[in-house]
Amino acid sequence: MTFKTLIASSATAIAMATAAFAMNPTVGGAPMLEEKNIIENAVNSPIHTTLVAAVQAADLVETLQGEGPFTVFAPVNDAFAALPAGTVDTLLKPENKAMLQKVLTAHVVAGDWSAQDIINAARSSRDGFYHFNAVSGDALSAKVVGSNVYIFDESGNAAKVTTADVNQSNGVIHVVNSVLVPK
Repeated sequence: MTFKTLIASSATAIAMATAAFAMNPTVGGAPMLEEKNIIENAVNSPIHTTLVAAVQAADLVETLQGEGPFTVFAPVNDAFAALPAGTVDTLLKPENKAMLQKVLTAHVVAGDWSAQDIINAARSSRDGFYHFNAVSGDALSAKVVGSNVYIFDESGNAAKVTTADVNQSNGVIHVVNSVLVPK
């Protein structure tokens, strides 16, 4: 083996090792571990306590711990706080469980969609939007604006993806800054 070949193969090995050990993004300063599922990671995120409480109230914990894969657009606490006063409290009441399930499943898509997958789909569409359906059956659309990805609900409200590609054992989470509201 020549010195040049040795250097080239060493550089390749280092690059491969670095890629293999690349870390998932943290969320709210909390580590998100790829070997954990969506719920196991979400409960560790200090900026998703409202979402976790809502998932528990809606009896969706077991579903989101399932095999998947799922793509979840996960609104932060501030997104829930920005809803009209009393909305979250009303949704969390047991008698509104079906409505809460609909709102939450409007943030979940079947499959493991990376940000790059969403970007490619939006850029290859005729209108610049990738149109798809949430698990709830509600229509969602994705659009790339500059270097940002936005997810639109049926009413045209946009949620900006603030942290993309938080990989999970059963899918991927994209943190968003707004709640997607189904019709």
